Amino acid sequence: MPVIESEEHKALRAAVAALGNRYGRAYTTRTIAEGNPTELWSEAAELGYLGVNLPEEYGGGGGGIAELSIVLEELGAAGCPLLMLVVSPAICGTVIARFGTEDQKQQWLPALGNGTRIMAFGITEPDAGSNSHRITTTARRDPDTGDWLLTGRKVFVSGVDIADATLIVGRTEDTRTGRLKPCLFIVPRDTEGFQRRVIDMELNAVAKQFELVLDDVRLPADALVGGGTSHASGSGGEDAGLLQLFAGLNPERIMTAAFAVGLGRHALAKAVAYARERTVWNAPIGAHQAIAHPLAQAHIDLELARLMMQKAAHLYDSGDDVGAGEAANMAKYAAAEACVKAVDQAVHTLGGNGLTREFGLASLITAARVSRIAPVSREMILNYVSHQTLGLPKSY
Repeated sequence: MPVIESEEHKALRAAVAALGNRYGRAYTTRTIAEGNPTELWSEAAELGYLGVNLPEEYGGGGGGIAELSIVLEELGAAGCPLLMLVVSPAICGTVIARFGTEDQKQQWLPALGNGTRIMAFGITEPDAGSNSHRITTTARRDPDTGDWLLTGRKVFVSGVDIADATLIVGRTEDTRTGRLKPCLFIVPRDTEGFQRRVIDMELNAVAKQFELVLDDVRLPADALVGGGTSHASGSGGEDAGLLQLFAGLNPERIMTAAFAVGLGRHALAKAVAYARERTVWNAPIGAHQAIAHPLAQAHIDLELARLMMQKAAHLYDSGDDVGAGEAANMAKYAAAEACVKAVDQAVHTLGGNGLTREFGLASLITAARVSRIAPVSREMILNYVSHQTLGLPKSY
């Protein structure tokens, strides 16, 4: 794994940063009030950034999560992160590219890459929390037609109102069996029985959160990702759901790390600029170590988190799913902690100004906390590392 970024990655980073800086935090603030960021999404698509991780034969850039994480990080550093980048091309695009049928790839990948279609992802349930084995959304076959019937509930699903379809995680085994046996289904937005309700969040974000109710949602057989039973290549649907699920969750963790690193960098840059100019006694406040050292520590923590994120992306893109799982969890943990500390220190550096709308830092306090909670809490990551990496016994 290269420790220093390639010239191609540096060029991509610079180009995306230029795009982000043309929009900036003011654009995000406006779109939170007015609606979804269609202009930035469309321009990012035109420049090839939305589909940079998708296969070239389906109109993508032929890169991987390493490239897509650069896109999200730099947009975040400019103050205008696109949350749906985590969901649509990273999770859904990756799952379909790796496991979808040829028809599913043709139907979805070019459109996800050029921004004309968006896909949401539904896994979290109100009574399951971090325990995916308690998922109760059930998929069963109609013996007469071969259709699938989905019944269940999902919560905290981002962007359902703007998504053309939602990739829903269900199960084909009854919950009482204790077997998860997940299956992933593509559910179009206007499917009968597929209901959505906006969750009233304190968090001010562009992408709204939704609760979904699936009431005997009828889907054709080809809505199952991969279609039918699994193949020797591991690309099938009904018996390959667990593999498909983690193929999407590892990119989600890596992209969340990118989101957090970018957000932390944005807050830190604001604080550094303020500390250079704000003079209270005879020198800028940044000359005082009580101000300078915490900002320096925040920068170091963000850089270290980025290195782990890059390692996780490299492992995932090289096909090492096991190694990527460990690294992706660590990257998400490190980036979330670094982001929260950077935002907190930035607000503290500005004092009262850090809580004003003029400087735009106060709203980042809640946003930074999200990276600690979603898509998996830091406590569950510590569980993962203690069990899987250190070999300690489970407590549950």
